[in-house]
Amino acid sequence: MKKRIKIITTLILVMVMSLMTIVITGCKEEKVIKMGTNAAFPPFEYIEGGKFAGIDIELSEAIAKDLGMELKVENMEFGSLIDALSSGKVDFVAAGMSVDPDREKQVDFTINYYNATQAIIVKGDNESIKGDADLEGKKLGVQTGTTGQDVAEAIKDAEVSKYDNGMEAVMDLKNGKIDAVVIDNFPAQKYVENNPELKIVEGDFEEEYYAMAVKKGNTELLEKINATLQKLIDDGTYQEILDKYTN
Repeated sequence: MKKRIKIITTLILVMVMSLMTIVITGCKEEKVIKMGTNAAFPPFEYIEGGKFAGIDIELSEAIAKDLGMELKVENMEFGSLIDALSSGKVDFVAAGMSVDPDREKQVDFTINYYNATQAIIVKGDNESIKGDADLEGKKLGVQTGTTGQDVAEAIKDAEVSKYDNGMEAVMDLKNGKIDAVVIDNFPAQKYVENNPELKIVEGDFEEEYYAMAVKKGNTELLEKINATLQKLIDDGTYQEILDKYTN
């Protein structure tokens, strides 16, 4: 009888310990918020010294801190970000993502936090491309899934090559495989700074607006991120972060 009681007691203790482990593990998981990005889009997100850096990274760290959570960055191809958000692999996306009607059907966007436009990168000795009107019939490089791709594909007779990130397109431009890269103006500046043999040509492109994204219908998280973003803008922290990467 005593032996049976000991066995039962042991089983109860094992069950209690297992339940405690599950609860503790669950609590730990709840303290983590996952951000999806494509860390090849300087100065918004990139890898430096083995660590993630950039404007979106610092904004996301501030959001996580405000929520009392730990930020975990999930780095992936830009074209996979919305699917990762919809499937629950990440909680929100911060990736220099422009708001557009097609994306608004799939995700909910936060307030805008940066105004951008497209730019054209060409070789420094290229005198034939002086603006977007000169891109007709040219070989263009774009990052997959971006508004730059939309712009390039709308250009008459353009041959558009798609890349996982902007740097891959820039490398093919340097190697003479394409005539120009169409990409957001701020990253374009950074790529040219690091590759002085290239230059930027301005085009007549529409203004775009960056925002973070959450899963469609996740109103609670959307409101929390909006509140933090607005606070960072109002108290000057956002401008400090922006200045850090632009000066």
